[in-house]
Amino acid sequence: MTVNQHTVTETEHKKRVDKILADVLHEYSRSQIQGWIEEGNVKLNGEAVKANQKCQTGESLTWEIPETKPLVLEPENIPLDIVYEDEDLLVVNKAKGMVVHPSAGHHTGTLVHALLYHCTDLSGINGVERPGIVHRLDMDTSGLLVVAKNDYAHQYLSEQLQEKTLKRTYEAIVHGEIGHETGLIDAPIGRDPKDRQKMGIVENGKQAVTHFRVLERFPDYTHVECQLETGRTHQIRVHMQYIGFPIVGDPKYGQRKSLDVQGQALHAKQIAFIHPRTEQQMEFEATPPDVFMEALDQIRKMY
Repeated sequence: MTVNQHTVTETEHKKRVDKILADVLHEYSRSQIQGWIEEGNVKLNGEAVKANQKCQTGESLTWEIPETKPLVLEPENIPLDIVYEDEDLLVVNKAKGMVVHPSAGHHTGTLVHALLYHCTDLSGINGVERPGIVHRLDMDTSGLLVVAKNDYAHQYLSEQLQEKTLKRTYEAIVHGEIGHETGLIDAPIGRDPKDRQKMGIVENGKQAVTHFRVLERFPDYTHVECQLETGRTHQIRVHMQYIGFPIVGDPKYGQRKSLDVQGQALHAKQIAFIHPRTEQQMEFEATPPDVFMEALDQIRKMY
């Protein structure tokens, strides 16, 4: 492994080790860097260091980037709620709490592991870590995903995503009473410069457009439907926080005091697309999970 070096600048004085390296190494996430630190691959002035240690101007940070180990995914017998399946694709109603594909801290128990057990024919366009995965849902967002079984279907569905003809509709419960019936949020999303683990509204971010309409309103909460025009990371969560109505239970973008809904009260309830082989319009719908409906009932009883 090659040893890399960085001298702490005046502007980096008293900044955390992991923050400095995250700013220097844009292609790596902060969690990856924290993993290197835990494994002893990062040193400050030649000594082992903790992620939260503050640096002084002129100090020397050195690090070695560990070699990537080849990934071998083992199929896992995890129950799946399959809404539709044919030789080209599956539509899955993902459970709340399930991670879509392997990532740092999630090496087993993902939707991909379950899919590999269920069927051996998945598209390879997204590589070994994400076979068949055309689009994603956050871990604590439940609902519908379309999965490609071959590269032709994957390419066809991906083009619909790019052309904004693959329609995804969500239900959410947000804090606050939204006064108007419908709305459109057009605000660019990028990585939050103050916290690389979060997304935010940033000037040089990618265009992000969310449409919403009110389904039911209460004095302190609103039940909304959201439709994505684009599909940025955490888009609905960031947009609803941006307009002052954060999603109930959202651990990253929500209020500290919220209802216990096991993560954000967000559900991908509907998906519509053109089938890659038959060219027929396909549309599927899934009811929100019990924890979402129970929260809604709890709010109704409050008022």
